[in-house]
Amino acid sequence: MVHLQQPRLSGLGQNPAAPTDVMVRLAAHPAGRSGLRTREGRLPDEVAEALLTHGGSRSAVALHGRRVSPAMRRRIAEHPDPAVRNAYADFVRDMLERGVPMDFTDLVEVHGRSPAELAADPDPLVRATVAATWADRPVPVQVAFLADPDPKVRAAATRAECPGVPPEHRDRCLADPAVRADVARRVPLTPDSFARLLATGDQEVLHAVAANPYLTADMVAGLQDNEDPVVRVAVACSRHVTPETRDRLLATVEAEEAAGSDAAALALRWFPPAPDWLRDAPLAERLTYLDCPHPVFRQVLATGRDLPDRAWRRLDDDPDPTVRRNAARRPDASPEVLLRLLREHGDVHHVRPMLVDHPNFPRRALRGFVDDPDPRVRVLALRDPDLPLAQLRQLAACGEPFLRVGVAGHPALGAELVEELLADPEPDVAHAAAAHPVLPRARMDRLLAEAGL
Repeated sequence: MVHLQQPRLSGLGQNPAAPTDVMVRLAAHPAGRSGLRTREGRLPDEVAEALLTHGGSRSAVALHGRRVSPAMRRRIAEHPDPAVRNAYADFVRDMLERGVPMDFTDLVEVHGRSPAELAADPDPLVRATVAATWADRPVPVQVAFLADPDPKVRAAATRAECPGVPPEHRDRCLADPAVRADVARRVPLTPDSFARLLATGDQEVLHAVAANPYLTADMVAGLQDNEDPVVRVAVACSRHVTPETRDRLLATVEAEEAAGSDAAALALRWFPPAPDWLRDAPLAERLTYLDCPHPVFRQVLATGRDLPDRAWRRLDDDPDPTVRRNAARRPDASPEVLLRLLREHGDVHHVRPMLVDHPNFPRRALRGFVDDPDPRVRVLALRDPDLPLAQLRQLAACGEPFLRVGVAGHPALGAELVEELLADPEPDVAHAAAAHPVLPRARMDRLLAEAGL
């Protein structure tokens, strides 16, 4: 974690080349402890002991599981200070009470009990957390959650798509206000259950029903003139509407957005539904959407992998960047298609693998991105692990902090450039430079001396 006042010390705490004695000295400073607590891998016992000495229970929260040796875990479990002994367990319990999502393994470690025992815990907060995090729980456990007396537990059990609701329990769940919206979004509905859900007048339930992929043509027809724009956008994505009806529905919502409707804007821009059914449609049917005026249909079409060449040529030139990115993820995308797409629109870092890592991408072209006027494209040059020092210096001189952060973490970085980046006024850059393993030991000692450590 970057310490805004002393980012070089927090970065040094995360440096994989930092010797044990350096880490022990860092533990005496809040910024050093900030970096050490989030450092990858197991901490040496001397470092963990120093964190306990200087950071007390706050540092003890991070000293659990594989982060420390078995001997250190025993040391913490027997610590004379109860705040230290119970730090991690108290932290987990506090997160439970606040409703913060916790990893299931954390819950098991703190309680020292089996998943099945935790699922039957008398505390509803524990049961709700288990229901929300134990993804592969057996069906009998899921059934027990669906019948739990606490509505928070029942709601947690249906929040995710899996393990789902067994067919024999669907009617009861659709009548349960705690879970009916989540269930109505995912299970096949009968005409009677469809009518009962609409009769609730609950907007969340209405939105869930409209997004249900199992709606029949009659159900969709009954929703298409609804006043709620979220419903109309969802209906427009249904397989049961004609192109003319789809165009009309979306045009009305777009007109409402243009007139200043926040509800219409949210319906169109905030996680709008996608026609996922199109992925499984016959090829001939899918190809009829190649000229669809609504990008979301072309985006789904482009995720297919069995389209003819003529379709790929059209999708590779689509005006919507997401369509082009989806198409470029096919295994046989050409180097030219990938290079042109990245030069025009950059890459999307939160979708993995990135297009720059596509097997057909011409890696030799990465160095040519250094001079690109668009920083979103320029940053891709850093994907070359052997980028020459001269080009790293060029990127280190850029005004965009995220480019300098990327340079500070580059494997080909030299000690001289690391020194320059340590002085960067942007905390994230200085932190990344101090965390680089090329940082000389002598420079580490100077950083500690400057901090009085």
